[in-house]
Amino acid sequence: MTTKLTALAVFLLCFMPASKIEHTQASLLNTKKTNHEEAKLLTHINHDTDISFSSLSADEDKKKIKPIKLSANTEKKEEEQSEKTNEKKETYSQSEKELLSRLVHAEAKGESYEGKVAVASVVLNRTDKKGFPDTIRGVIYQKNAFEPVANGSINQEPDKESIEAVEEAMSSKDRETEALFFYNPKTASDDWIRSRKIIEKIGRHVFAI
Repeated sequence: MTTKLTALAVFLLCFMPASKIEHTQASLLNTKKTNHEEAKLLTHINHDTDISFSSLSADEDKKKIKPIKLSANTEKKEEEQSEKTNEKKETYSQSEKELLSRLVHAEAKGESYEGKVAVASVVLNRTDKKGFPDTIRGVIYQKNAFEPVANGSINQEPDKESIEAVEEAMSSKDRETEALFFYNPKTASDDWIRSRKIIEKIGRHVFAI
């Protein structure tokens, strides 16, 4: 049956005009070309569609991601850290260091290094406290504040340890003591100073607030 159909096709082609044959061949070529272009177009569309869906998916994922909210406690710690970082570091002049070293030398002669740092800390604590002068010189020369000022021993040259103790007190973040007063309980005769609350004892001195 197939042989007969093939023979019939050949027979018809033999009698078909040349223009008709060329038209048939052109139609077949156009059909192949169209099918090829459609396949290429479909591939391109699929590729673009994948990109679009991928892009949409990424955008949707971004919308789904919510920023992490810090706890109130964490935010407070960060604020405190920021304040500490921005906090202005207090500086002292050379004359202030020398004057305080002279006072420490006169008041804490024979005391331990720790005791000397504590005496310097008392002066610095007063500069920060309401009711006292806000400068080292003002605190030291406040009327009846320190005996070495009255008897003139503050004019003596300070020793090396007193100078180092003052430098530590001025540079340390945490002062040796929070006290505002100190005295030797064996020699102090003032009743008012003895009425102050004692918070610690270093060497022969007691420190009070």
